[in-house]
Amino acid sequence: MDFSIQMVSLLLMCGLTGSLQATYPEIRKRAIQVEEPLKPEVRKPTIRPVIQPSISTINTTAVAQVQVQPQGTTAIKSRPTAAQTEEDWGDIDGQAVSLYSLKNKNGMIAKITNYGALLTALQVPDRDGELADVVLGFDNLQGYLDGHPYFGCTVGRIANRIAKGKFTLENQEYTLATNNAPNHLHGGDVGFDKKVWTVEEADAHSVKMAYTSPDGEEGYPGRLTATVVYSLSDNNALQVEMSATTDATTIVNLVNHSYWNLEGHNSGNILGHELMLNASTYTPVDSTFIPIGTIDPVKHTPFDFTQAKAIGTEINQLIGNGPSDPGGYDINFVLDGEYGEMKLAAKVKDYKSGRVMEIYTTDPGVQFYTGNFLDGTVKGKGGAVYRKNAAFCLETQKYPDSINNEGKQGWYSVILRPGETYSHTDLYKFTTD
Repeated sequence: MDFSIQMVSLLLMCGLTGSLQATYPEIRKRAIQVEEPLKPEVRKPTIRPVIQPSISTINTTAVAQVQVQPQGTTAIKSRPTAAQTEEDWGDIDGQAVSLYSLKNKNGMIAKITNYGALLTALQVPDRDGELADVVLGFDNLQGYLDGHPYFGCTVGRIANRIAKGKFTLENQEYTLATNNAPNHLHGGDVGFDKKVWTVEEADAHSVKMAYTSPDGEEGYPGRLTATVVYSLSDNNALQVEMSATTDATTIVNLVNHSYWNLEGHNSGNILGHELMLNASTYTPVDSTFIPIGTIDPVKHTPFDFTQAKAIGTEINQLIGNGPSDPGGYDINFVLDGEYGEMKLAAKVKDYKSGRVMEIYTTDPGVQFYTGNFLDGTVKGKGGAVYRKNAAFCLETQKYPDSINNEGKQGWYSVILRPGETYSHTDLYKFTTD
């Protein structure tokens, strides 16, 4: 999709619409852990290694058709183009995995794979026009299969936490995996991030992928069909559109879980990055990192980013609570502005490179995480060592444990019924300063 300068200008005019409240909330001396430990349990599928990946224009025989399509429908074949290429990345249990590269007229490159519908690389120019990859990740499929903290993936059915892995829907209680005990995290043991998605369309500017989750998968009710579309525009904007439909009442909250470092994925910590969040309130949590159900003001707390400041300015106030809680930012912010309307969520600036990223979203919240559990054990692209605070995440979302706060003022429903369509759009706009 092509995004006009006028549209972005209109969005910027929205500014910060919320007003700060003066109530002084309790500052908890711990980080709010939302990330799974670095080595989550993953299945060990059969993998066909690719020794010398071949890059070619899109062809219909190479596109993975691995998911069951609804009766009476067929996947749309990819169309060959000069600006978008497909690289064979191997296969998982006979399901083909590919890497798609999108490139715009400015040389910006986005790489997306149908394993986990994830963003593996994003080459963005600095103030001098030099490109750097600004997302953490791996050079090959095996890196992702060996276990990682959700680098760049699409998380679902439900991103973030569900208290004790339980919820009630239409008078029936459901029990999910407590894969981040005592709670459920990011869709369970084998969430959407560990699935091979079907590529339905691919052209010079975008890739569309779909995954059909059967009824009962990971304990969730209903057959859910999810789609993700990545689009790269010539004004250096990456858009991610997520949607879903169901044949029975279920819950859904899809998230893109990219780890960002605007200086470059291998350039050290992000504590000097300047961050502004369009959020005057946040959702505090209990001792198990589940929201307590209130929405509190950020004013006079380390969570106040309504005025731009370096990420590291007050991070040491969030001291953590031992090895299971290393400290740092990891909490949901309530965005100012209307839910469902495109609005500015965050603006991040790296003074060394001059890169600036603005994030716009239709969702009501954003999880800000500072890579607290990265400890140097994960080796990324080019052998890069990812240590604590090597990147930040800004995961636009509905709030954690929303299903167990259904109907509460200020909370948004994650329930999806037959005939309805879930939708969530993010726009990542890059400029220089």
